[in-house]
Amino acid sequence: MDVKPLAQNLSPIQWVVSTFNFFYVLVQHLIIWLFKPHPPPSPELPQQVNGRIAIIGAGLTGVSSAAHAIAHGFDVVIYEQTDQVGGIWAHVNKTSGLQLNSLLYRFHPGVLWSCTFPKRDEILHETRRIWEEYQLAPRTRLNTRVTSVKRVEGTGKRLSDPSADEGARSRWLINDGADGAFDAVVVTVGTCGAPKRIDIPGLPRAEEDTSEEGGWREAKHRGGRAGEVFEGEVLHSSELDRADLEGRTVIVVGSGASGVEAVETALSKGAEHCVMLARDDKWIIPRNILMDTLIAAQPFGRQTPFSFLWEKLIVLLNYRDAPELVPARVGIFEGTPVVNDEFVDWVRQGKCEYVRCDIERLTRHGIRVSARSRDEKPGEGTETREYEGDVLVFATGFHKPEISFFEEDLFPDSYDRPNLYLQNFCTEDWSVLMTNSAYVNAIGTVGHFHIGIYMRILLTFLLDPDVRPTPKDMKLWVDVIRFLKRGARGGALSFFTYMELTIWLLLFHVVRIDRLKWVFFIMQGWGVYPEEFRRERIAQARMKASEVLEQAGRRFEQAQEWGAQAQRKAAEKVPLAREKVGYEVREKAGQAHQKASHAHQNIAQETK
Repeated sequence: MDVKPLAQNLSPIQWVVSTFNFFYVLVQHLIIWLFKPHPPPSPELPQQVNGRIAIIGAGLTGVSSAAHAIAHGFDVVIYEQTDQVGGIWAHVNKTSGLQLNSLLYRFHPGVLWSCTFPKRDEILHETRRIWEEYQLAPRTRLNTRVTSVKRVEGTGKRLSDPSADEGARSRWLINDGADGAFDAVVVTVGTCGAPKRIDIPGLPRAEEDTSEEGGWREAKHRGGRAGEVFEGEVLHSSELDRADLEGRTVIVVGSGASGVEAVETALSKGAEHCVMLARDDKWIIPRNILMDTLIAAQPFGRQTPFSFLWEKLIVLLNYRDAPELVPARVGIFEGTPVVNDEFVDWVRQGKCEYVRCDIERLTRHGIRVSARSRDEKPGEGTETREYEGDVLVFATGFHKPEISFFEEDLFPDSYDRPNLYLQNFCTEDWSVLMTNSAYVNAIGTVGHFHIGIYMRILLTFLLDPDVRPTPKDMKLWVDVIRFLKRGARGGALSFFTYMELTIWLLLFHVVRIDRLKWVFFIMQGWGVYPEEFRRERIAQARMKASEVLEQAGRRFEQAQEWGAQAQRKAAEKVPLAREKVGYEVREKAGQAHQKASHAHQNIAQETK
């Protein structure tokens, strides 16, 4: 008997893994039971709607927002410019996955993950499953680009007086208005649009000039042949699925999350060596749910005199024997960190070379840069180096999606993205929500419970005029946050932590006592269930019960018929059996009589 599998199953490590998996699934089912709103029982519902909402973008934020709205009795129309739902996840490599633990990426309460760090395909599957479960397919306009969002004439004139009977709220038309007027608009285009490529002298395709977006310094060519063009393959980090990287040297331009993921993908596909060219340093924190949660729980949303304690801890845990990788000029709470457990080890092992530099130009077989030390700023590098490579990967992110379909007066100077009310509401009109579309930098997650909370705040504004903020109120909130976070790098709302966001949402109720009655609906999603949903579910349950009873009755009648047929067959067989038995008895009796007669004759002859 082979005892190895048994020993493995009984090992302490296996027990720990099994216990974790059990509680991981249990926690998800508990969240689903407590917080998942009921989907509409049929595509025709709701019919008695509380309002109509236009949602621009069918990524996971758009799908989740629409699911929350329709579950609470609002009708929605989703506009998506591509031919599928899923947003940016539909346009990345299949190896792309979550950086954070999936318990911190529950973009809808009904999501059920199979593992802690799911990949692209599972994320898309869950997004589409929610889309279908909440009857959103017939409410989605695929291949429909939004070019115009305008107020219905005569609406939104008295937003400073929420209790006014007329003009206290806006109504909106999308494009040509074919879908009718909407009571609110939710923009869920995210922060990742088309892939961003930067212009570097020596690129084989000059038409991909987006140097203003890239931010790399265009240094004067130092030596080399004028007009020299890179002869290798040039890709964006989102295009690595089709790349053959076996045994090749890969140069990665960019040091953010997509750059680290590009190195990870290249090495997993058999690349011999990687070179990462970094303009700015990023903090790299471990994939540890406890550590990630504690860092995101910093309530101030900026560097503080005590931030060095977190930095020392991260250096101790993640930068052992690699002090040259520790950022020298940026604090942990000044930009979005990269979450990865392996990158630092790849640098230690020599699989990846990390180079702080400014790019000069591409050469025929590689790239020339001005390298700089850990303490030098971008543009201060003086050491010219050249790195050879077979493949150049632009890990330069994505263009920020435009919102030019809105009228300019909705986002005045100093109150445009990210300087919005609660970081997501337009300060000029509360009926315009920009969920995850005003994000710049943060320590937290874009795919968590705040999606539903922001949507329910909007629904509350639509349901209760007394709790609506005025433009003055919303601008005051932005100004207060600016004052409290004055001196913060990049601006007060350009960086925040998830704890800071949670505090904003809690204070939203405290500063206005009349909002407290909505706190359980907004924060947990409890309440505001359409009565017609309940009636339809009861009707469907009764219909199903009736079908079950009818089916049981049919089966009972069928069983009775089978019994009657069996009795008839048995009754038909009894006379035949009797006749057969009688015949056999008579036959045997006749044979016995004949034998007796023969015996009698024999005895008579012997007697004579």
